Formats: sequence, structure tokens, C-alpha cells
Amino acid sequence: MAPAPILMTVEDYFTKTPETVKPTELIYGLLRAADSPSPRHQQAVLRLALALSAHVEKHQLGQIWLAPLDVVLDERRALIVQPDLFFVSNDNAGIVKDRVRGAPDLVIEVLSPFPRIGSTDERIRWFMQYGVRECWLLHQDQRSVQVLRFEPAGYRREAYIASHVDVARDQRIESAVLPGFSMTLDDILD
Repeated sequence: MAPAPILMTVEDYFTKTPETVKPTELIYGLLRAADSPSPRHQQAVLRLALALSAHVEKHQLGQIWLAPLDVVLDERRALIVQPDLFFVSNDNAGIVKDRVRGAPDLVIEVLSPFPRIGSTDERIRWFMQYGVRECWLLHQDQRSVQVLRFEPAGYRREAYIASHVDVARDQRIESAVLPGFSMTLDDILD
């Protein structure tokens, strides 16, 4: 019988693990680490960050943040994630301290065919449970994005935009948490 894994606290995670640019998360006390992302993944993250940051700064809405940056969703249960990108509104700015301690308003995950850390469904449940208002899932291989809006009863897929489908090429990504944001996936990625 294998020994039980050693569980870490949030304090252990912050004081006993080395600083790294590799994706590293603490999931209910278990440390998860992954290889660094691919250049293609990072290119998509950069383009999204530039587009969103320009909009957020122009309208003085808050701040866009990039991984690796720890987001403590539940300190007591030792749940720390590192979304690829996230937005914290001015109204929610108090969560940004020594770390981000609370749910961002918007989380964006750039997905690969094989998730680097955990499952996408698991992450969506956490985002919904801990108060993220909206989540975008960018599927690189499908060249598509899903916009999920979280509500008390669960989440609803607000939009599915695929730039490889001629009918949807001009469909704009709009956000309930970023007033006035409206761009196509091609505008962002190309």
C-alpha cells in the first residue's frame, strides 16, 4: 500500500516551494506542477493580454494579470490556481495583496489538447464555486472560444465563437465584466 501523500498548507506552499515560472498549483493541499507552456500557447496568451489590457486601461476598469501568479481561492482548504490570464475590476481590487486572495472577475484559460494541470471541468467548477463572474476558454486547435457566465444556479455558455467557421468569423467576443469590449477572435489572434 502506497503511503498517503503529504498535504501542504497555503503557508507551506508560499514558504517551502521555490519561486518558478512553471505552472504550479496547490489543489486541496496537493502540489501540482507542469512543464512550461508551448510557444503557441504563450503567443495566444500574449495577444489576449494585449487586447484586453488596452481596453481595460482605456476605460480604467481594473487590471489584467498574467500567469504565473497565484490566485488563492480557498486558503482554509489549500486551493491555489494560476489561470493563464485574469481580470480584477476596480471594485474587486482589494483581493490583490501579497498574492491574489479571492476570485477574479474574469478568468481566461488557453487550452491545449492535453491539459497541463488538472481537468478543465474541475477548474470551471472551482471558478464558479468561488465567485468568478465569467470564464473564457480559448481552444487553440479548434480556433474557438467559449464564454461562460456564472450564475447562482450554475453556468451558462453565453457564446461559442469559432473563427475557422465562415459563418462565425465576424462574431464578436463580448463580456459582461468588461463593458464595451467587443472583438473577433481573428482581431485578437491575427
